[in-house]
Amino acid sequence: MKQYSPDHIRNVVLLSHSGAGKTTLSEALLFAAGTINRLGKIEAGNTTSDYDPDEIKHRISINLSLLPFEWHESKVNLLDTPGYLDFVGEVKAAIRVSEGALILASAASGLEVGTELAWNYSQEAGQSQIIFINKMDRENANFNKTVEQSQSRFGSKCIPLQMPIGAHTGFKGIIDLISMKAYAGNPPQEAAVPAELVEQAKALQSKMIEAVAETDDALMEKYLGGEELSAAEIIKGLQQAVSAGKIVPILTGSGLQGIGVTQLLDAIERYLPSPLQRKIAVAEDSSVKDLQPDVTGMPAALVFKTTADPYVGKLTYFRVYSGTIESNSHIWNVNQNADERIGQLFMVRGKTQESMAKVEAGDIGGVAKLNITLTGDTLGTQAKPAKLAPLTFPKPIYSVAVHPKTKADLDKMGSALARLAEEDLTLHIRRDHDTAETILSGMGDTQLAVAGEKMQRKFGVGVELTPPKVPYRESITQAARSEFRHKKQSGGHGQFGHVVLELEPLPRGSANVFENKVVGGAVPKNYIPAVEKGVLEASKEGSLAGFPVVGLKAIIVDGSFHPVDSSEMCFKIAGAGALKQGMQDAKPILLEPMVSMKITVPNDFTGDILSDLNTKRAHVMGMNPEGGINVIDAEAPMAEVLRYATDLKSITQGRGTYTMEFKQYKEVPAHITQKIIADRQAEKEQEALK
Repeated sequence: MKQYSPDHIRNVVLLSHSGAGKTTLSEALLFAAGTINRLGKIEAGNTTSDYDPDEIKHRISINLSLLPFEWHESKVNLLDTPGYLDFVGEVKAAIRVSEGALILASAASGLEVGTELAWNYSQEAGQSQIIFINKMDRENANFNKTVEQSQSRFGSKCIPLQMPIGAHTGFKGIIDLISMKAYAGNPPQEAAVPAELVEQAKALQSKMIEAVAETDDALMEKYLGGEELSAAEIIKGLQQAVSAGKIVPILTGSGLQGIGVTQLLDAIERYLPSPLQRKIAVAEDSSVKDLQPDVTGMPAALVFKTTADPYVGKLTYFRVYSGTIESNSHIWNVNQNADERIGQLFMVRGKTQESMAKVEAGDIGGVAKLNITLTGDTLGTQAKPAKLAPLTFPKPIYSVAVHPKTKADLDKMGSALARLAEEDLTLHIRRDHDTAETILSGMGDTQLAVAGEKMQRKFGVGVELTPPKVPYRESITQAARSEFRHKKQSGGHGQFGHVVLELEPLPRGSANVFENKVVGGAVPKNYIPAVEKGVLEASKEGSLAGFPVVGLKAIIVDGSFHPVDSSEMCFKIAGAGALKQGMQDAKPILLEPMVSMKITVPNDFTGDILSDLNTKRAHVMGMNPEGGINVIDAEAPMAEVLRYATDLKSITQGRGTYTMEFKQYKEVPAHITQKIIADRQAEKEQEALK
């Protein structure tokens, strides 16, 4: 493929709900552009974009896929994204490096939640958009209804530039409302507009012309003066209005039948902006504030994706915003503050790679085996480093515990998890020291299940994923006094340590405190640290269920010692024994972690959400309904909402979102305490049998 200047490049992200037909449409676009010579099928596992074994197995898109092709005088970098909500990280990365968005809606299913969320992300990024109503050949396909949904949810700026000829088995082609010509079949054959559709087509054309005129003063003046706008004037007005976000063209067709595809290609080239039409976003701490998409300018590229390829190793995907990056050169990693050796650059299309001598401003490329570069890093120059605005991702909302299947898996698990997190920045890994579990967090159960499969396939690490253990705590509710005497005599030196403790409750969840109030040398000062150590170590396992004890003050007030038989170990044992004994008399309780939640749902689902929260022992702290959306603030026990991502998806058909973070510890109700204690005992017995 030849080199293209920035004004002839279109970086376009393909967005929709899962099942709207992105992969099939991608194949149709590549085929129509002459990039591929046969159409792949999802069922056969041979599509250009879904080449990953996990994608073929699950028959869903999991990864961002690069699909560059040429159309007329332009290069289009199409970024196909997953529609499944769990893989939002891929969507956000693709949007970050694109100027335009092709938003797909199914004429049979209408606008679904994934499409709405994708629209919102695209709007936040300031992209220009085209809506393509796909699957006009399907049963129940309804163009008018989908247009109405688009205008209702996205605004009146969504304007049809085409209309279909028929639907389902009667779908024959499309009518271009600018030229008022019909195109039937694939390849498209120009024809007259069917007589029965002329009136509807003229009505839609009139609305389109009025919408275009309203975006430009000169056109509006001509329109109000009763003059007709020429096709050239309409197209020019649309180009400016689409770039400015004032109009979102609606096109239609069938990716499966290939109908409407060449017209869609024309619209992408004609209406979506080039890199020259967008301001380059730099980081707040960048020393260079103004970058231009000039191929001769200083280099500045953003790494937006990293993968681990089993054959060539680490692959890095980047978008050049300014300047030029050449093969077999050196580049400065601005984030890591270090030099990076660049090998052979290549253009990526699905799983294939084509060598490139250089990647210029506005274009996208790939390179293998970078040593220090991570996703989100800026590649530039050391002399005058410009740092590009970083990638942003939502916080993880779903977690699992990761357990290795064998000792060999344990040895490799840490590095495999780290490489997964390097590929997908929505995956977070941490070690929960309270439960001694490795916790993997992400956006949903499907994403984490795929991550587990990927560990086996890519890195040969077998793991089991389970719900994480809840980090319960124990505490006391009243003061108590306890005494413990450690004494052993078996010939020679004996063992002796005697401790009297007073226990007092501290504010809920606070750290434990040890205090010495011994007077008169009843316990020598050199043994006090040993007593403290014994008390604090014993507090790691409470008397109810063996959970860590918090909110406790232990005061040593008295005791005794033996000049020969006493030792630090004896007083450590005595301190631990006194604490365990005293806990029984201090009315111990179980504490559970509480989380604060912010749940955002359409108003229609508010009642169902509140009912569900009630079953989870949650307390609703407040609600803020606005614009058809309700934001519910709640506090809930962590144990009840470990799988809330799945529950919310089910209740709202995927239209709800939420955030969750730890807030405080609260006492567990008595009837639930007994069940937790019983479960904990059973768990210990099971572990003892291993």
